Amino acid sequence: MTYLAVPIAAKDLDQARRQIKAALAAGAEILELRTDYLEDLTIDLVKKLITETKNATEQSVPIIVTCRDHKQGGAGAYPEQLRIEILTEAAMNGCDFIDCEYENFLSAAAQEMLKPVLAESPKTRLILSAHNFKSRFEDINRLYQDILKACPTAIPKLVYTANHINDCFDAFDLLRNSSGGRIVFCMGEAGLTSRILAKKLGSFVTFASINEEAATAPGQLTIEQLKGLYRYDSIDADTELFGVIADPVGHSLSPAIHNACFADGDMNKLYLPLLVEGGGQGFDKFLNNILSREWLNFKGFSVTIPHKQSALNFVRAKNGFIEPLAEKIGAVNTLIIDKDGKPAAYNTDYAAALDAITSTMGITRADLKGLPVAVIGAGGVSRAIVAGLSDVGAGIRIYNRTVEKAKNLAAEFNCDFAGLDDLPNVDARLLINCTSIGMHPNIDATPFPQEGLKKDMVVFDTVYNPAETLLLKQAKQAGAKTVDGISMFVNQGLAQFKLFTGEEADAALMRKTIVGCLFS
Repeated sequence: MTYLAVPIAAKDLDQARRQIKAALAAGAEILELRTDYLEDLTIDLVKKLITETKNATEQSVPIIVTCRDHKQGGAGAYPEQLRIEILTEAAMNGCDFIDCEYENFLSAAAQEMLKPVLAESPKTRLILSAHNFKSRFEDINRLYQDILKACPTAIPKLVYTANHINDCFDAFDLLRNSSGGRIVFCMGEAGLTSRILAKKLGSFVTFASINEEAATAPGQLTIEQLKGLYRYDSIDADTELFGVIADPVGHSLSPAIHNACFADGDMNKLYLPLLVEGGGQGFDKFLNNILSREWLNFKGFSVTIPHKQSALNFVRAKNGFIEPLAEKIGAVNTLIIDKDGKPAAYNTDYAAALDAITSTMGITRADLKGLPVAVIGAGGVSRAIVAGLSDVGAGIRIYNRTVEKAKNLAAEFNCDFAGLDDLPNVDARLLINCTSIGMHPNIDATPFPQEGLKKDMVVFDTVYNPAETLLLKQAKQAGAKTVDGISMFVNQGLAQFKLFTGEEADAALMRKTIVGCLFS
């Protein structure tokens, strides 16, 4: 069983009471008393905190007492003697767990104080923790064994910073290849998924904060995010995994819509944000790590900026199935891992974009023939949209910062091209932004000069977060008709869900979820 622990990181007893109440109300399964956050720390103050906590939980929720060394992420620079005395007092008061740094436990003074009291307090278990706030451990497996040699009855806790999502696989492998009580996950944005998957892989504890302000480590999710967005209560060893591969990924609402639909269908599936940095090389390494670990049970991925062409190249190299439309477009936004463990590639952007355009304009695809269209950008989204517009005979000109890239894309689909310097001279009925300019958090940016917007234009921004970008706001001010990115996002998400599950998703639920996220 994996317990969801919530740190109580309070400066005084009053604040601690409020945090304990909030944590219990949110569903905490363990409370971690981070006594190093207390101001003017004393043994008596800790005894009062333990008593308050026990009274609040009515003995039903286990308690961890931690007084973290400042060198390993502690909030206060308290002396070692006091920290050990606090852990000793916690054991004597019947707390369920005490957390001591492995390095500090090796000292004779620590063992002389802790071992006798632990022997006399059979209810209390020792957690021996090791943290690396800079990078991976040099040899996590050896460190795990060393901790158990130092105290065979201890629960090893190994937490390190993932500088790339590929760093997480050390943690996954250790959890896979070990058993019993152990706590293993990664810190930082790249390590976020390891905190969620800790339950699937059987880590004894994973941590979540009451709110973002109360987080005690980098990348720590709130209990609301973990239980709500990431369906923590429904995760088990058999949960099938999906995710969006992107860089950046924090803005993505794909986890929200897919997890909402998984929950609606009572499916044992989970969708994760997967920050994959390092271009094609980082992408290939990540997918190879996934494919070599069938036991993780990843079944499919959404793929977005900047990896849509890398995904196509990867599937080609693996001799996997490529949908003819995706091959024609030259970009992929959906990957499926088939029953034989091979990747298959699809593109759901093509139809999603055409449907968003035609439904908003109140026309058919045939009506797009001959329509002058300006497309900004020459990446994966552009390829799908240009392919669709080319198929219906629209008159397309592609504008891109790197002119050579626009030229190459235009040659594939028999279009015109130009550099961004020519944007002020655009003469088009339909203007489409296929770049990430204006996407959260850079919402004050726009890819197109305001003075170039005209009332007889239709302006389509494929960015969906925010729902109304600066480009769309300025287009409305100019009297132009606008198409937001939500329609395309929902359309492509519905098609992806069908590929992921074989079942239809609820379009209204997807849209409601997106609107709830964007306007809450």
